[in-house]
Amino acid sequence: MKPIFILSIVLIYFCILLLIAYFTGKNDSNEAFFKANKTSPWYIVAFGMIGASLSGVTFISVPGWVQSSQFSYMQIVIGYLFGYFVIAYVLIPIYYKLKITSIYEFLKQRFGPTSHKTGAFFFFISRVLIASFRLFLVASVLQYYIFDSWNVPFEITVILSVLLIWIYTFKGGIKTIVWTDTFQTIFMLFAVFATISIILTKLNWSVSAIFSSEEFHKYSQIIFSEDFNDKKYFIKSFLGGMFIAIAMTGLDQDMMQKNLTCKNTKEAQWNVISLGFVLIIVNFVFLTLGALLFIYAEKFGIETPIIDGSIKTDLLFPEIALHSDLGIYIGMVFILGLIAAAYSSADSALTSLTTSYCIDFINIESKKKSAQKSIRKKVHIAISILLILVVIIFRYFLEDNIISSLLQVVSYTYGPLLGLFAFGIFTKYNIKDTYVWVVAILSVILSYFINAFSSQIFNGYIFGYELIIINGLLTFFGLYLIRKPNK
Repeated sequence: MKPIFILSIVLIYFCILLLIAYFTGKNDSNEAFFKANKTSPWYIVAFGMIGASLSGVTFISVPGWVQSSQFSYMQIVIGYLFGYFVIAYVLIPIYYKLKITSIYEFLKQRFGPTSHKTGAFFFFISRVLIASFRLFLVASVLQYYIFDSWNVPFEITVILSVLLIWIYTFKGGIKTIVWTDTFQTIFMLFAVFATISIILTKLNWSVSAIFSSEEFHKYSQIIFSEDFNDKKYFIKSFLGGMFIAIAMTGLDQDMMQKNLTCKNTKEAQWNVISLGFVLIIVNFVFLTLGALLFIYAEKFGIETPIIDGSIKTDLLFPEIALHSDLGIYIGMVFILGLIAAAYSSADSALTSLTTSYCIDFINIESKKKSAQKSIRKKVHIAISILLILVVIIFRYFLEDNIISSLLQVVSYTYGPLLGLFAFGIFTKYNIKDTYVWVVAILSVILSYFINAFSSQIFNGYIFGYELIIINGLLTFFGLYLIRKPNK
């Protein structure tokens, strides 16, 4: 598929997003930008959150992960579901009762301003890194398959990618995101199912033939329970997935901001629970696609792309879609699905980071009414520039599979949030608020060293994504140490 044709598809797609933004962004108030006036139907929010939860990382990196980890990712996804129940029945009632815009306002009311800022800071760092991971992936694909042929620098590709997001979110904010996410989820799911259908036709397989074939069985092991020291061991993956879901959704302003646009607690709970069940099905489909991609590549002699001497399994899907003999249709489907998946998460991240900075760091509601909208727009621009810079830095330092790298980052940056919220919800203690940031930083440092030397300390044990639990427990214990005496 020629680069100019791929670029044309991308531009047409963004024109549709701009049209949605035009109708949803007519009300340019901060109330609409931050809360969507609390009028979003829960089922629209739930459906749109599928795309935001999965992102371009899932669209490309999860299928690419199948070769090295088979279907072990499903162990994490099953844990997600149990995490969503905790979010629905523990966290959401608290958020709605307090009537907050930023969920980190809970920490301010519970402990004080330092806790508030510490929680917001770790979210900010987490979401900048996660959004940058996702943007880096899609920018890399666009660079490799479009802009390299025109000698356009990677930096320009990143700037254009973020600029397009900024254009359709700068007015409507979360109100626009709720509806663009729905539109983008439709395209993403259509792309996956259409790709599976095309590959099955090429392989002369029926749907039932997938699950009975020996080739598929080479990639499809879900449960790993032989070696407790293995990073993929079931209990470790399940618990890691459960607490990652609690942290990445329930303690994440990006995801919760969408939930808080629902009319009431009950609708927000329905949103989260339905999302948990749907994600199990959708992630299994993505892993099935991954197995089919490797089977197809092996059968037709397609090699995984190599960049700077490293094999990039993340690029196998685009390689097959754009450079194989499957036809122009699969190329179009892939590009639409990739853009939909990548930007359904990146656009909401830009909006939530703007919200968090305005509410949590500069207390925009205390500013003059006449200046609030202008401040919000300037912050929106500044966050966009920050994302551009971080994505460009990733170009030179990121080597691992994207989904693996992303989950590792989550284990470190969301752990303090887990400990802070758990201590605030499940204990009655007050704490010495001034020292909270010290506890949070030390927890991350200790978690890093425990992970780095785990095999020596724990007789060969290697931490997986359950490391987030250790991080959260360290924070919880640190907060206990700085508790105030009961009066």
